[in-house]
Amino acid sequence: MQIYEQTVFQLILHGGNGRSYAMEAIAAAKKGEFAEARRLLEQAGAELQAAHGLQTALLQQEAGGGQPVVTLLMVHAQDHLMTAITVKDLAAEFVELYEALKRQTAES
Repeated sequence: MQIYEQTVFQLILHGGNGRSYAMEAIAAAKKGEFAEARRLLEQAGAELQAAHGLQTALLQQEAGGGQPVVTLLMVHAQDHLMTAITVKDLAAEFVELYEALKRQTAES
């Protein structure tokens, strides 16, 4: 059970890191720092990819006949990860939007 709990906490950790990098990317784009925003989005993606790898391993265990352990902590981890993925996707859209607005302003 201890390895399972560590995996759940790692899901929370990587999800939280991914979300934080995504929010930082929005802040950088808002300041016009688009290269930094894209770098932060890449970091967010790397964190979320690490979390996805952990999630996939848990799914494979269950598919292989392992009994899933569904705790409130696991539900929280899944919610945290899915929210982080959504924030990262929206952050990418915000970066593009801020960049387009800056181009439009420069052309005016």
